[in-house]
Amino acid sequence: MKFKRFSAIVLLLLAVTTAYAQAQTLESAKFRLHKFEQPIGVESYTITHEGSDLLVSSDFKFTDRGTEVPLTAKLRTRSDLTPISFEIEGNVSRFSTIDSAVDVKGNEALIREDKSTRHTQIPQRFFTISGYAPTVMQMMLVRYILKHKLTGPVATFPNGDVTLEFRGKDKVKLGAKEIELDRYSIGGLIWGRETVWFDAAQNLIAAVTVDAEFDHLESLREGYESALSFFVLKAAADGMARLADFARQVSPDVKGAVVISGATLIDGNGGPPIPDSVIVINGDRITAAGPRDLVVVPKRAKVIDARGKFLLPGFWDMHSHFEQVEWGPAYLAAGVTTVRDVGNEFEFITAVRDALKAGNGLGPRMLLAGIIDGESDTSWGLIRASTPAEAEAAVSRYHTAGFQQIKIYSSVEPAIVEAICAAAHKLGMTVTGHVPTGLNAIQAVEAGMDQINHVQYLLQVLRPRTFRPLQGAPAPPLDFQTPEAQKTIQFLKSHNTVIDPTLAVFEWTMHSAEKPYATIEPGAAKVPRQLAGAINNTGVPAVSAPQTLAILDRYYAIVGALHKAGIPIIAGTDQVVPGHSLHREIELYVKSGFTPMEAIQAATLVPSRVMKMDKDSGTIEAGKRADIIILDRDPLDNIRNIRTGKTVIAAGRIYDTAQLWQSVGFKP
Repeated sequence: MKFKRFSAIVLLLLAVTTAYAQAQTLESAKFRLHKFEQPIGVESYTITHEGSDLLVSSDFKFTDRGTEVPLTAKLRTRSDLTPISFEIEGNVSRFSTIDSAVDVKGNEALIREDKSTRHTQIPQRFFTISGYAPTVMQMMLVRYILKHKLTGPVATFPNGDVTLEFRGKDKVKLGAKEIELDRYSIGGLIWGRETVWFDAAQNLIAAVTVDAEFDHLESLREGYESALSFFVLKAAADGMARLADFARQVSPDVKGAVVISGATLIDGNGGPPIPDSVIVINGDRITAAGPRDLVVVPKRAKVIDARGKFLLPGFWDMHSHFEQVEWGPAYLAAGVTTVRDVGNEFEFITAVRDALKAGNGLGPRMLLAGIIDGESDTSWGLIRASTPAEAEAAVSRYHTAGFQQIKIYSSVEPAIVEAICAAAHKLGMTVTGHVPTGLNAIQAVEAGMDQINHVQYLLQVLRPRTFRPLQGAPAPPLDFQTPEAQKTIQFLKSHNTVIDPTLAVFEWTMHSAEKPYATIEPGAAKVPRQLAGAINNTGVPAVSAPQTLAILDRYYAIVGALHKAGIPIIAGTDQVVPGHSLHREIELYVKSGFTPMEAIQAATLVPSRVMKMDKDSGTIEAGKRADIIILDRDPLDNIRNIRTGKTVIAAGRIYDTAQLWQSVGFKP
């Protein structure tokens, strides 16, 4: 009996030893996750040996504005990092889920995405990964590419391919130490490119990317959090440098004058179009504009023959979140030559603005509104104010950095709204933003806000106080003749309040899911693969559509009524389809009762006046910035013709819009 017990113990020890040998932990670490540089979560990963295979496991989780976003993934590879299987399940944003698996057998892979499956042939060299997360999968991808010395696109499954580009070396300070890292750019995992850094042991140290909501997301290996601002700033500068190289190829410098000849000029002032016009540009300025017989054409000028075409001033998007450098070419391709960013990472957006101003990038002119929020579970961004002193300090920081405005977000306390507005006005800045919790739109303006983002905040103050919604039934149309509505309209007009409605984003979220979004916004059919799902798989269930469409109709009516009363309406998108949604915003103004000319002015002359820049831009006139769109068809005849631009001129530089669209993965 003693011998049998001894034998059993020996066998048990052998089994434990064998299991340990088969599942030996090789690597284990954490990444600290940040959104808009704010700590939001952690990714923990392990890499173990299981026999001759490697098993990579990740637990990735963050909390975004009160919503948990959990994700798990497992990757099994051969010893040379060639994938055998891959599983990923969970959330990739507050609104997006993923449930996919790849199982490789020989030269074939069984791929499951949600409930659909397919078999596909695979090349000799490939990898399995899906999007920006988890971070460790990006680390394994780069290790695989470097190990096999791969160049050019690498096929990835379930979908797509990726490219890896070495961009240089950076030295990062951690306390008294200085560590040299390799910087790479990865294309294909998200729309556009990510920037990642690796140490000499091929450990991923930092990744600057965007999540599935296209919001800034940074992942840093534990211990490197103090270098976050460095990584954000460097990623922005590097991305702009890549685009600057492309810009020099597609829009070389022009020596001397440029003349646009023969087009019908719609100068943006509201007067009748001028047929057979001549526009003269020198550098970044228009030096002459008008009928042919009144304009002298310089000798040896570069002439653009625009007979049969139509000229418009460059558009402004007054509600931008410029999350990636790739927004620059997309905006220009749509004819947007000026944007106001209304909430971004401080280091990122100032680096982008400064690069564009210095001619070291590709994109529209940037105007900046610095975001300030209060403290709550749904707070956004790093810069907060809970006391008057904090409010004054935050405003001062933005002013010193050259921001034009302050944007108030939803959690700012009412008393602090007053402090922010007072500090901003003292420094000559204006204040835009959300109507914070605890205030209505009238109270927000009384507290000092000059502008309001999003039309939804006006609904409450336009309705009768006795209004009570009926459960499950569409609300009745608004009556703008009620005392409450008339009082609100007169109040906004007397305070010169500016409204940025963002109708396009509401239409995107509220349309019926049974109606493909591309039938509403044709740009949705032209987006890159990485954007297609997030943009097109939207809308509300058919049963809810009558209620949401009724809400949209009220929003259109509000914008039309405010415009008719003389309240300034400025065009802004709040993202959606890069570039294209500014067109949709303008089209929706016509639906709301604007004439085509008035809708165009909401994206040209009116914002230039609101920002006190109308002496510099907003119309096509001598002395103004050379921001011009050349259209194939007349936008005054049909507002949808604003989509027919083939050439855009931004600060005097000439671009082919098809090249710009293609440079960021869109179909032209």
